[in-house]
Amino acid sequence: MPKPITRNTLFYGDNLPILREHVPDESVDLIYLDPPFNSNRSYNVLFKDESGQEAEAQIVAFDDTWHWAGAAATYHALLNDAPERVSGMIAALHDFIGPNQMMAYLVMMAARLVELHRVLKPTGSLYLHCDPTASHYLKIVLDAIMGIDNFRNEIIWQRSNPKSHTSANFPNCTDTILRYTKSSKFTYHQPYGEHDPDYVEAAYKYSDEKGRYRLLPLLNPNDDRPNLTYEFLGVTRVWRWTKERMQKGYEEGLVIQLKPGAVPQYKKYLQDSKGRTVTNCWTDILQAAGNEALGYPTQKPVALLERILNASSNPGDVVLDPFCGCGTAVVAAQKLGRRWIGIDITHLSIALQKNRLKDMFGLEPRRDYDVIGEPEDLGAARQLAQDDRYQFQWWALSLIEARPVGEARSAVGGRSSSVGKKGSDRGIDGVILFTDDKTGKPKRALVQVKSGHVTSRDVRDLRGTVEREAAALGIFITLEPPTTEMQTEAASAGIYHSPGWNRDYPRLQIVAIADLLHGSEVKMPPTASTFKQAQKVAPAEADQPGLGV
Repeated sequence: MPKPITRNTLFYGDNLPILREHVPDESVDLIYLDPPFNSNRSYNVLFKDESGQEAEAQIVAFDDTWHWAGAAATYHALLNDAPERVSGMIAALHDFIGPNQMMAYLVMMAARLVELHRVLKPTGSLYLHCDPTASHYLKIVLDAIMGIDNFRNEIIWQRSNPKSHTSANFPNCTDTILRYTKSSKFTYHQPYGEHDPDYVEAAYKYSDEKGRYRLLPLLNPNDDRPNLTYEFLGVTRVWRWTKERMQKGYEEGLVIQLKPGAVPQYKKYLQDSKGRTVTNCWTDILQAAGNEALGYPTQKPVALLERILNASSNPGDVVLDPFCGCGTAVVAAQKLGRRWIGIDITHLSIALQKNRLKDMFGLEPRRDYDVIGEPEDLGAARQLAQDDRYQFQWWALSLIEARPVGEARSAVGGRSSSVGKKGSDRGIDGVILFTDDKTGKPKRALVQVKSGHVTSRDVRDLRGTVEREAAALGIFITLEPPTTEMQTEAASAGIYHSPGWNRDYPRLQIVAIADLLHGSEVKMPPTASTFKQAQKVAPAEADQPGLGV
């Protein structure tokens, strides 16, 4: 049995083993997940049998991590270990869909949803965010795992305004959010939105010293109510209210008669209205834009997550996002005074979330929350570099809060992105932006990361890149200790003088991973976060509780 998680925590790694090894049974109040899926791939690709050379090309084209070669073992494990209704459902889907990328995706999701069902409290809720490519299959999976009776809503979110389209299909501007609960007793607070101005103008057409109001009928739709049949202000009807309540409302000025003989009516003040009842069709929250947008391809607006958290959790509850990407659910939880657990499989995502938490709330890892799964010593750093040099690169850049650069698309939590890349980098892996003069124009410190054997030639190449790109500084991060020749080459690059701070900094700096792990910092002018900076937000509670009970 996993030990209780006592602090807000970010986990790096595959969420399936993390859930099994770290998250106890029935310890989470609300789960939101937006799992990766490449909906841009055609159904012809997604449903083709993965066999032969053609399949390899399909797998390369399908740039998410889900494919049958990796899912087959999980499929057989579900058949043997999952509850009967789940294993039967998976077997039936396999017979219908076949061994292809769509089935692989559903298998990998089913294994994770089984674990998410385990960690959810009996009063908890789960919201699964998806698009129409697989939403109908995911609902079948959720029906089997969560229970058909525990399905609550299929929410349609209009994420953007419809755009003109030249294909034979209607433009798609919506996502689907499937809402389930663990049982019939669950947390739910009906959300309300602002009234439409035209509705307010038409409905609330009266006003007095208390504000705008509308008149509502007091007649009872049921004619057979002798106990509510009486005369009031000269009018005999079957009323909604008792005579005592009617008289009290009249004395308070809430029940009025517009003219003698008219049926009395009730004043409903606009200020007493909770607002427009939010239904399962959400058209009032558009995708993240402006200062909120961080350049993350599948970023969801904070307002969307706030609505979900406010509806299905209370302050102090535990919120879990097992595919947390750029961390919008984590940010919303922090802002609303909830406790949180975030999991993602890329160091790029974890780095972005750390910077976002710092920008918005002033939170620092280790001091204010835990980060589990990142290398903590040189041996772990070497292992990461050996396992995946791109993950190592993204992690190393996060140590100095540098932003990955690149124009090519890359996998970010299984998603396509314009930040970070795999491939040719022209000698630049990351960048730090800073301003240090009256013009306010950003200046750049270019960063290169090396995990293998390094020589003075590598430093010389970075110096050339800095000069070619007209950058202010160059930073060379190395896993191996720098040689004397490398240090000499770096020193020969000279200094950078900061006019705003009136200080000199080495123009080219070599920083070893071992030194960064022991607290060393890059020598440069102070800077804000180098990811596109998130707006600063005050959380609902200044002293947010940990995850302990």
